[in-house]
Amino acid sequence: MFTFLKSKAIKSLSFALAGLLLPAMAFASASAGAPHLDGASLSALWVIPFACMLLSIAIGPIAAPHFWHNNFGKISVFWALCFLVPFTMAYGFSLALYEALHALLLEYFPFIILLLALFTVAGGVRLKGNLVGTPIVNTVMLLIGTALASWMGTTGAAMLLIRPLLRANAHRKYKVHTVVFFIFLVANIGGSLTPLGDPPLFLGFLKGVSFFWTTSHMLPLMVFAATILLALYFGVDTVLFAKEGKPVPPTNCCDEAPAAPGRCRFENGRQIYGCGSEAKLGLDGKVNLLLLLGVIGAVLLSGMWNPHVSFNVYHVHVELQNVVRDIILLIITGLSLKLTDDECRRLNDFNWFPILEVGKLFIGIFLSMIPAIAILKAGENGALASVINMVSHNGEPVNTMYFWLTGLLSSFLDNAPTYLVFFNTAGGDAVHLMGDMASTLLAISAGAVFMGANTYIGNAPNFMVRSIAEDQGVKMPSFFGYMAWSFGILIPLFVLITYVFIA
Repeated sequence: MFTFLKSKAIKSLSFALAGLLLPAMAFASASAGAPHLDGASLSALWVIPFACMLLSIAIGPIAAPHFWHNNFGKISVFWALCFLVPFTMAYGFSLALYEALHALLLEYFPFIILLLALFTVAGGVRLKGNLVGTPIVNTVMLLIGTALASWMGTTGAAMLLIRPLLRANAHRKYKVHTVVFFIFLVANIGGSLTPLGDPPLFLGFLKGVSFFWTTSHMLPLMVFAATILLALYFGVDTVLFAKEGKPVPPTNCCDEAPAAPGRCRFENGRQIYGCGSEAKLGLDGKVNLLLLLGVIGAVLLSGMWNPHVSFNVYHVHVELQNVVRDIILLIITGLSLKLTDDECRRLNDFNWFPILEVGKLFIGIFLSMIPAIAILKAGENGALASVINMVSHNGEPVNTMYFWLTGLLSSFLDNAPTYLVFFNTAGGDAVHLMGDMASTLLAISAGAVFMGANTYIGNAPNFMVRSIAEDQGVKMPSFFGYMAWSFGILIPLFVLITYVFIA
């Protein structure tokens, strides 16, 4: 059955790629010049499909859970078409095709291929043994994940640790807070120290920001935020752990041998009692740790190697290094499936639904988001001119506004282009920004990375972590429910960071 799922997922991806790219290649000679979308010509009304897409994600699972579960992919495509069809009628087929291909080839496919590789590779690493989710254990796991996120990426760290954390807490009644703080720390704030941690910082690196500039300048902010959140989490989890009666996994139900105290573990929704060597901590699927290094290497390769070769697909320039990166990532995905025992994945509660859910929803998000990004890139000439103009006063940067505007827009839009827009608004000269305007670059970097935690769509791993947690039986908050957590906890923290570090 698992082999069938593997082949089905790979075939589905292949057919989807062919179905989208072949028509585009057929029209490749339709126009002599590259189309161009001027964001300044777009009104705010064009953002309505994107807003409706977000509202569907927020309301659909609550208002019509059965319908949403069976049709969320169709709903995603519907909202994408609600933008593309009127846009084609208003601006022509050529520009609509170009913008759709630009979003798919340069943004969506690299995004989903990287997520697929990390999801598959990390899903093949299984932590064995009797790790029990006490407040101390949970806090230490969050701390480890926060530290790893800057060096293996927020997505890599999140995919590696979310399943062991969920299994360690399988006997607990209250688990939602643990996943929420995991998203805050591991999937976002932890990735703020290097360009490997989060896509906006990687873009800054490509624009000339020194690799360790981010480390030295962001470290105080990251330590400050992580310390407060970890302390708050430990307090909340301690209270809830006591409220549950300080539960321990049962140890007297083993039929084959007396179960040693504290050696019960939970896997695949069932209680399994380790009476022998299985009770000791260990790793299955260790080959995936090497493959994970390969994923990091492939991403670094695409940023540091530029052969100045590109392929033109209907005026969309796809650079060779990015094609090579995506091919390497797909090969690593295949190697992970080939080299990891199916039983290891089964015991790790691995299935394809989370990545399929993210893939289907985000294709609608990326396409319906096109006008919002175009308007943002238009800067002071676009519909958001009043917002963009708030970052300067009498020719001087207002760092507080750089932090909050970069952050709040990153909460709902892709944080990488949002970072780039404000990076360019501040002058776009990396040497100058790292020197005289270091505080401005710090505000932009912190806003883009930290505030990605404000919503499920603020950063790539957020929605994936939510999907995996729900697949494991954790009843996660709705879109707005999660925002209640983030606004209640993170916004006061960001206000504090503003006064201590930014203002």
